[in-house]
Amino acid sequence: MAEADPHFPAATATQTSDAAPSRSRRKTALLAIAGAVLLAGIGYGGWYAAIGSHYVETDNAYVGADTAQITPMVGGQVAAVLKTDTDSVKAGDILVRLDDRDAQIALATAQAELAKARRQFGQASATSNALSDQVLARGADIRSTQAQLVAAQASFEKAQVDYSRRKALSANGAVSGDELTAATNALASARAALEQAKAAMAQASASRGVAAGNLAANDALIQGSTVETNPDVLAAKAKVRQAELDLERTVIRAPIDGVIANRTVQVGQRIAPGATVMRVVPVGQVYVDANFKESQLTKVKPGQPVTLVSDLYGSSVEYHGRVVGFSGGTGSAFALIPAQNATGNWIKVVQRLPVRVALDAKELAAHPLRVGLSMTAEVDTSAH
Repeated sequence: MAEADPHFPAATATQTSDAAPSRSRRKTALLAIAGAVLLAGIGYGGWYAAIGSHYVETDNAYVGADTAQITPMVGGQVAAVLKTDTDSVKAGDILVRLDDRDAQIALATAQAELAKARRQFGQASATSNALSDQVLARGADIRSTQAQLVAAQASFEKAQVDYSRRKALSANGAVSGDELTAATNALASARAALEQAKAAMAQASASRGVAAGNLAANDALIQGSTVETNPDVLAAKAKVRQAELDLERTVIRAPIDGVIANRTVQVGQRIAPGATVMRVVPVGQVYVDANFKESQLTKVKPGQPVTLVSDLYGSSVEYHGRVVGFSGGTGSAFALIPAQNATGNWIKVVQRLPVRVALDAKELAAHPLRVGLSMTAEVDTSAH
C-alpha cells in the first residue's frame, strides 16, 4: 500500500486561501465596471437630454451654387478664348470673342437703311407740299371752267332765242333762208360749246379729286410725325439697334464674379446661339444642401444656426451658416424612376429632404469651397 504524500493537504489549503481574495477582486472589478457603465449611461442620458437632443447632424451634405451658363446670343466663328478652366473672373471680363465682320456689315446696312428712311420722309414732306399746290391749282381750274360754263350757257340761250325768233319770222318770209340757216348753225355751235364747257368742268373736278386723294394718301404717311418719330424711321432705328447689339454680343463677357469651369469652346469653332461654351461658378456665393432624414427635421426651422465641416479642410476649419429653407420634395420624388411601386412588395425607406444652408461670406473668402464638395452639417434646433 502506497504511502500518502505529506505535502498534499498543505497545498490544497493554500489554493483555497488564495482563491477567495481573487474572487473578491474580480467581483469588485465587475462592480466598478458596471458602476462606470451606469454612470456613463446616466451622464450620456443627462448630456443628451440637456444638450445632445437639441442638435441634428448629417454627413450627407454637399456644396452647391447657382452657376451661370455662358451661352452666345449670336452665332459665329470663335476668334479668341481668353479664359479657361480654373481662371478667376470678374463680372464684365471678356471670356470669348467671335468673328465680328458679318455683324459689322449688318450694322452698316442697317445704318444705310435708316438714312434712306429719313430721306424718304423728307421726300414725302416735299411731295405733300407739291400735291397741296396741285389741289389749289385744280381749284383754280374749276373756277375757270365754271366761268366758261356760264358763258357757254349764256351763248347757248342767246343762240336758242335767235333761232326761235328767225324760225317764226321765216314762215311769212320776213327772214331769208340764209339767215335761218346761220341761226341754226349758231345754235348748234353754242350747244357744242356748252357741252364742251360741261366736260371741262367735269374734268377739272375729277383732276382736283385725284390731287386731293394723292395729297391725303401722302399725308397719311407723314401726318402727326417728325423725321425722328416717323414709323419707317423708327423701324430703321430698331434695325440699327439690333445690329449694334449683335455686334456687341460678338464679345462674350462674364455675367458674375466666379471661377471658370467646364469650358468646351475652342478657337476656330463655329458656335450656334444658345450653345453652352463654359460655366462661371460663383465660389463666393456657394451654399450647402444638407440631406437630413425626415425623422431628424421635427424641430428644424429656417433661421437656425448650422455648424459645418468640410472634408477638404478637415475638422480644424468650421463654417457657420443658417437654415434658409427646405426643398419642395425629397430627392427620390424627382427621380426619373420613383421608388413607389404598385406590386405590393413595398419596403419603407426613410427619405431624405434637402435643407438649404447659407454660409458666412467672410469664412468662404478665408477658406474657399467648390461645388460638389462633401460637408458635415449640424443644426442647433434649440435656437428659434
